Amino acid sequence: MTKQTMGIHHITAIVGHPQENVDFYAGVLGLRLIKRTVNFDDPGTYHLYFGNEGGKPGTIITFFPWANARQGVIGDGQVGVTSYAVPKGALPFWEDRLHKFEIPFTKIEKFGEQVLAFDDTHGLHLEIVEREDGAQNNWTMGDITPEVAIKGFGGATLFSANPEETGKLLENIMGLEFVGKEGNLARYHSKGEIGNVIDLKVTTDHPGQMGVGTVHHIAWRASDDEDQLEWQQFVADNGYGVTPVRDRNYFNAIYFKEHGRILFEIATDVPGFAHDESEATMGEKLMLPSQYEEYRAQLEQKLIPIEVRNLD
Repeated sequence: MTKQTMGIHHITAIVGHPQENVDFYAGVLGLRLIKRTVNFDDPGTYHLYFGNEGGKPGTIITFFPWANARQGVIGDGQVGVTSYAVPKGALPFWEDRLHKFEIPFTKIEKFGEQVLAFDDTHGLHLEIVEREDGAQNNWTMGDITPEVAIKGFGGATLFSANPEETGKLLENIMGLEFVGKEGNLARYHSKGEIGNVIDLKVTTDHPGQMGVGTVHHIAWRASDDEDQLEWQQFVADNGYGVTPVRDRNYFNAIYFKEHGRILFEIATDVPGFAHDESEATMGEKLMLPSQYEEYRAQLEQKLIPIEVRNLD
């Protein structure tokens, strides 16, 4: 059996104060807060989801915000850089916007593309790149219109503790295509239109340390439950320890640690984020899984209040 993922489903990171997180990803980057819920394993902590107007796979970045938590260290065993795709011709708008919000950035070239590289409020490494692929994002926020809005993930750069093994995994198990090397990066493509470009750093450095400003895991797309079960068997047959299926309400998930120490998830595209609230109202109120609904009053009292603010 061979398998091919469409690409990135979502990326999950650890950040600091939740309002700072919302201000940056909604107020500055213009993403839609598509779900405010809790960490199912730690319900006293938010789990915040941001994406395009419909919260489609390949656009979703999620966060566990822990105010006053210790800063992490980005390094081997992590996603080192998260890349966002914007429409062709939109890069000057984003240069101006980063200047406006006094966010330092550098302009670099990677594989023939101009890239804006910068950090978010809590230290996560981000990039913006122009791409033809991917549907227009019709969510508007402040001065951000669909003509310049972030469409979703351009991809990610993996910092592996064992780049050779991670490269084999990307090609032989995840089904990505190797397209070339440049400097200390190897580039791979998936078959999807968004979240489809993965760069692998082929050199190693210091180990990453989990904390604020680091990526917790990267999730890859499975079309449905049947496809995910095939992935579970395929990953196990290739010698990786993979978890049972876990119900995350908006998708089902399986997890495994690849040989470069990066935590991989494979998540289903279905059921999506509008099954427990309408697509028009997604992200407006705290949504809880059934096992925590009886504790709503206590959780709402404990969680730090947040709001989506127009910062323009």
